[in-house]
Amino acid sequence: MSSIYVLIPLAILLVSIAIGVFFWAVKSNQFEDLERHGSSILFDDDLPKKPSKPQPDPNKSDE
Repeated sequence: MSSIYVLIPLAILLVSIAIGVFFWAVKSNQFEDLERHGSSILFDDDLPKKPSKPQPDPNKSDE
């Protein structure tokens, strides 16, 4: 019976933390676009990445 005096406030605390995290996620737009991130892994990026700086050719000498 004495453990219930600890468990009920602990449960209320955990529920209030979960509700706070949920409202924080909604407020910071975490649930805006759920479809794009789930399907983005299915599509390949066909465009090759361009290097930011041209790399010197190691086979070419500076003579």
